[in-house]
Amino acid sequence: MNGQTSHQQSKDGRHDDDAALTEFLASLMDYTPTIPDELVEHYLAKSGFQCPDIRLTRLVAVATQKFIADVATDALQQCKARQSAVVKDKRDKQQKDKRLILTMDDLSKALREYGVNVKHQEYFADCPSAGLDSASREE
Repeated sequence: MNGQTSHQQSKDGRHDDDAALTEFLASLMDYTPTIPDELVEHYLAKSGFQCPDIRLTRLVAVATQKFIADVATDALQQCKARQSAVVKDKRDKQQKDKRLILTMDDLSKALREYGVNVKHQEYFADCPSAGLDSASREE
């Protein structure tokens, strides 16, 4: 009897999961994602994936939107942590200016947590010798 009860519960649980999935997929038909369907379809096709079901395209758009939101939130936390360390050093000057400045380093650290390594070019402001010719660097 115990085996039959657990089998019945397993069937009911699976049925509930199937019903929830069906309802969720149906709700995607009425949902307009932030990332346009055409853009998602372009990148899916570029990676070799084609599916005529718009619900799947919108599911990818929702997952992408969630990923971008998570990365942006983590980058904001990195920015706040970095700027709070600076504020402790320069309390008087920073008290007036409370704007947050998101840098590429903040974004790179946030992306690194998700397994994405970003390398960006050095800019003139990043390295004092970046704008100098090779003869000037040797001096």
